[in-house]
Amino acid sequence: MSKSVLFSIYQTLKKCFQILENNQKIWNSVLAECKPLMVSLGNLEEQLRAFQKVQIANTPLHTFPDLHQRLHFKLIQAVDIVLGKLTDKMCSLQSVRDAISNQVSGAFQLYEQNIGSLDLATCTHRSAVAPSIADMLEWLQDAERYYRQQFLRRKNLLLTLRADDLSLLQTAPKRWESLETPSGEESISDTLFKVSFFIESQ
Repeated sequence: MSKSVLFSIYQTLKKCFQILENNQKIWNSVLAECKPLMVSLGNLEEQLRAFQKVQIANTPLHTFPDLHQRLHFKLIQAVDIVLGKLTDKMCSLQSVRDAISNQVSGAFQLYEQNIGSLDLATCTHRSAVAPSIADMLEWLQDAERYYRQQFLRRKNLLLTLRADDLSLLQTAPKRWESLETPSGEESISDTLFKVSFFIESQ
């Protein structure tokens, strides 16, 4: 096969891993920003549940007309604001997913376009600097799948949440936390370590 094709594939793979590395940092940063928002959601659910048990008519506050409705509206509004912020965070996570998916898709497209000139020995050849093309494509595919599934699960969780459904709000923080898969993140970090020399090579 021509050296230019091999060079092109290597350059594309390098770019893929650089995109993956940059977006892994963004992804983790956004998830860190989501944690306090989920805590706020849980706190607001507790306040709403406690508020439902309060009989303002039996307290000195009964002299204030519409107080109950106004306080309830404020709490519901606060929940909606937090849900809105979480939706914004999901947009950031979607951008990460799309950036990785598009880059990996491009790498596979280039590979498939040149598959006729790629023999098995070339695809499975490893060097001191570079893992094999086959291994790198597999690692990229695994990373793309991980972020795609993670995004979908978190998006689906948020879509179930409503300010007027306390049972779902109550379990939201734990359900969100349960979606974390340290093994998936560790696998991607391990992949990036394995290609670190390859990324830096000329």
